Parts: sequence; C-alpha cells; structure tokens
Amino acid sequence: MRRALPVLLILLSPAPRAVAWPAETMGALSRDARKLLPRSLSRLLGERESQLLDETRRFPPELSRALAQDLPTGRLRPETIQALLAQAERAFQLLKEGQASEGLVRLGGLLRIPADLSDPVLAVGPEGWPAGVTREYYALFGANLGRMPVVLDDPAALELSRQELPALWQSLVDRSRSQVPVIRGELFKDGRVVDHRRLDYRSPAWAVSSLAYSRAVTGAAATWLAVWREANGDTTRMPRAREVQPQPEPPPLAK
Repeated sequence: MRRALPVLLILLSPAPRAVAWPAETMGALSRDARKLLPRSLSRLLGERESQLLDETRRFPPELSRALAQDLPTGRLRPETIQALLAQAERAFQLLKEGQASEGLVRLGGLLRIPADLSDPVLAVGPEGWPAGVTREYYALFGANLGRMPVVLDDPAALELSRQELPALWQSLVDRSRSQVPVIRGELFKDGRVVDHRRLDYRSPAWAVSSLAYSRAVTGAAATWLAVWREANGDTTRMPRAREVQPQPEPPPLAK
C-alpha cells in the first residue's frame, strides 16, 4: 500500500499549467496588440478589456495541460493544434451568428495562445530551469517593459488566414526555443543565479525578453485578425507600420 501512495498522489495532483508572463503584463500585451488592428476592432476589444482578460484566465485546463506537455518538446502535436483551432472556431461561429459581444470576448481570449507560445520560459526542454532563473527573468522583464520598444515582429503575419495560424503558432514556439540558451547563459553563471538588477539594456537576456514580447504582440494581433477577417469583420483603417532604421553613430568630436 505504501508503494502505491506516491503514484496516487501524482495522479490526484493538478496537471502542470502553462502560464506565460506576469499577470499584470497581459493587459499591456492586449493594448499593444490592439494598436496593430483596424480601428473598429481595436475599439470593440478595448471596450471589453476586463472581460477579455478574464477570458484568458479561463483558458481550458486541458489546453493548458497540452501546452505544458508540448512546449518542452518544441513541437505542437496535431491534436493540440486542433484544440487551439477549436478555440478560434468558437469565436468565429459566435461572430458569424451575430452574437457580437460574446464573440468578441471569445476572440479576445485567444490572446492566451500566442502569449504562451511566445514565452521562452515555457519553451525550456525537459531539463527545466535552475531554481531562481525564471524569477529573475520575469523580474528583469517586469522592471524594463516600459523601456522596451514594441516592434512588428512579422508584417506578413497580419495577412494570414485562420487555416494558416498553426504555422504561425509553431513558429512562435521555434523562436522561443532558440532563446532558451541565452536566458540560461545570462541568468545562471558559475552555478549561481544572476540578480536581474545587474543587467540592463545591453544584456542579451534583456534583448530576448523584448523580442519575446514583440513576438507575442504580433502573434496576438495576427490571431485576432485571421478570425475577424473570416467573420467578415471591418478591416478598413488598418494602421500603417512605421519603419525605423538604426541611425549611424555620430562621428567623434574633433579635439
């Protein structure tokens, strides 16, 4: 009987749950993603922001378990992709049936998908993170979010159809996985966790967190637009991305 007890405890314990980003970040992520949307859709989602964020917190437990299982492997299984598409299908059907308010809340709740897939912390392999690394990474991100430039990660993503979303979602995972070694190398050195306060904008870990956030912003806007466009939502008055190029360093002053 004693031998069976550990197994019983495992079976009764809650399944691992993937949760991306600090909770307070989801509101900022939603607001930044709305800047990439047509003005009408941005307004409609903005009016329902609190409901939208509540919807992200009600993400189906079975999907959380599926992502927690898939992300460490780096590949979304076909059944996981189908379950994610089913979430988008529910929002689409509500919008098509004229249930606009509920459909928009469901649509907004899809934010959770690209948010989770874009978080490199969740994309770590089965070896996991050394204790304390994720705490310092999120602290670094939270302390610097206001200083991070939000960029359009992939302009072509905003033109995708709903059927093309799985490829986008997998690409988010791929890029998150590629950033795992950077976080580990910057925040765990000589067998010790590095205090995030020792890092600034020159740190590769800072750059990784900035890129991951922009990736999540673009992925959220792309996911919303793919469903909205197919439901014949208004796509006029799309904002135009402003291209910014690095400025050359000024020449040194003559002595």
